Formats: sequence, structure tokens, C-alpha cells
Amino acid sequence: MPGKVQAICISRNKGEIKEPVAQGHFVEAHGLEGDAHAGPWHRQVSLLADESIQKIRRILPELADGAFAENIVTKGIDLLALGIGKRLELGDEIILEITQIGKECHSGCAIREITGDCVMPREGIFCRVIRGGILRPGDPVRALAEREATAGKSDVFPMAGTDHA
Repeated sequence: MPGKVQAICISRNKGEIKEPVAQGHFVEAHGLEGDAHAGPWHRQVSLLADESIQKIRRILPELADGAFAENIVTKGIDLLALGIGKRLELGDEIILEITQIGKECHSGCAIREITGDCVMPREGIFCRVIRGGILRPGDPVRALAEREATAGKSDVFPMAGTDHA
């Protein structure tokens, strides 16, 4: 059974909390259109499971989707069980490839200061966009089997440097 997309979030500038939007346009080899983190690098899109966010909401119940700077909030799929190189299909057309799990929490993280913890460094998933399209909350998200993930695999997108912030 596939999981689902709970929220799609965007920020125009880096360092800002992302805001939920009604839909997102994901562009191949670029990321989420209009988002500050989109571009030719390995962390074009970030995902965080609602199940991870709930760990912090126990302490900070008013925490909104996008507070961890995640682009996509999922529900019902174990993102951490997938691993680097695995692919996800979102909606009817989008394919993402996992390039990184977790990242260093920036200094002055308000969530860590308030709660003593932040899940993004351990449980955030970063991806590059293999195939783009439109995504809306409620759309399905599922891990692709190895055979499905390699069909039509494109090697045209080079992995650019990682100093994108």
C-alpha cells in the first residue's frame, strides 16, 4: 500500500520556514519550481515523514508543515528504510532519487533550542528530480522496485557540487 503526500512546502529564500502550497511543479534535474533550494545539485528536494515530525509535535504541538524546511511531508511510507540510490514515485509522474539521508542541523535551529531535538539531521531525505510533474497533497508516494526504478533511467544529469547550502 502506498503512502501519501501530506503537504508540499516552498520558501523563496534560504533560511526561511517553508510554507505549504496547494500544488508543486517539480522540474527534472532542478527541483521544486520557486523553491530556494532548487538547482543543479544533489539536494533539489527534501522529504520528511509526518511520523518523524510527530516526535517533535509531542513537545511543540503548534509545529506546522514546512518548519523543518522540508519540501514534501509524507505519511504512511518508511522513508528511512529506503536508502541512497532508491527511487520514489510521487503522484502519477514524478520520480525522485534519494541522494542523501540527514544533514547537519544549522546553528541556531529554533526547533532544537525549544525542544532539545531536531529530526531533520537524522530523518530528512534529500533527492534529485529524475522526472518532473505536478504534485498535490493526497497524491500517492511509493518506493519503486529495482526493475521499475531503472526503466528509462537518465544519466544526463551530472551530480554538481554540494556547496549549495
